[in-house]
Amino acid sequence: MSRVVVALGGNALIRRGQPGSTDVQRRNLLGAARALVELERLGHELVLTHGNGPQVGFLSIEADAARESVPVPPLDVLVAESEGQIGYLLAQAIAAQLAIEGRARPIAVVLSQTIVDPDDPAFASPSKPVGPVYEAGRATELAAEHGWTIAPDGAGWRRVVASPRPLEIVEAPAITILADAGVLVIASGGGGIPVARRPGGALVGLEAVVDKDLAAVVLAEAVNADALLLLTDVSAAHLGWGAAEPLPIRRLTLAGATAGVEDGTFAAGSMGPKVTAAADFVRRTGGFAAIGALEDAVAVLDGRVGTRIVDRGRNAHEDATIGTGRAAAASGSMEGAHELTSIG
Repeated sequence: MSRVVVALGGNALIRRGQPGSTDVQRRNLLGAARALVELERLGHELVLTHGNGPQVGFLSIEADAARESVPVPPLDVLVAESEGQIGYLLAQAIAAQLAIEGRARPIAVVLSQTIVDPDDPAFASPSKPVGPVYEAGRATELAAEHGWTIAPDGAGWRRVVASPRPLEIVEAPAITILADAGVLVIASGGGGIPVARRPGGALVGLEAVVDKDLAAVVLAEAVNADALLLLTDVSAAHLGWGAAEPLPIRRLTLAGATAGVEDGTFAAGSMGPKVTAAADFVRRTGGFAAIGALEDAVAVLDGRVGTRIVDRGRNAHEDATIGTGRAAAASGSMEGAHELTSIG
């Protein structure tokens, strides 16, 4: 038996191009639950976490639309609301799948707070868009009224907030106790509620969002997980993503992961955080980490599909930096791509 932390991408609830209604999310989560219960059926202890980007956006839009009638909650409260909302839907879907199989087990959703450093450099340069798109004049008014930082987004403007690095999951000891007792735990949704610890020990919420993949590493390390799965809507990390024929990467060394994030092979807004998180987990724990499609969860954990992050390559060529492979893929030539890692 192994303990596995599974980080679900936003596609588990809302797939590309779909409306974000609760009914749509419920239907999608039934598919996610089948994949997760398959892992559980094989004897793995699961601790689940998930994204919340669309849901926080919806809550921000609702709050903005009602600002003349009710006070607008701060961002940390909106993150908490989304964590409860998604945890509830996911727990129900898993319980329903277990019931289909004639089984039941305890499931707990833990509202989780994530400690960040209030002096993190991210606070000096907010970059994560949240909430609705405004026309320029209205965005400027709201920025002046609430002290927001705003940035252009297409034809309009949006609020942008900091995304500081997660340091600690406050509820990790409780999550570990639950997992040790055989409870399937859902925690640290959306990266957790960003909080700072004051000198006296009290916690205070911050207007920020935490990357859920980076928070998953902190969670996995805290609960002594053997493996970290980062499951999304693509089969693997790829070379030449966006090109006519992107190539899936089967094994990616720590050196290749670092170089690929730095040179843009793995984009900052999509695959980059997943590669960084998987590499961090391997580097910090020596455990198993992989990226792959949600529906392939068992095969990803078995190492049969997806991208596995490894400490080093089988030979010197696999330890070469990723830049050569990226350039080759972009040009349509794969000479040099095999120097990065194993490509399937």
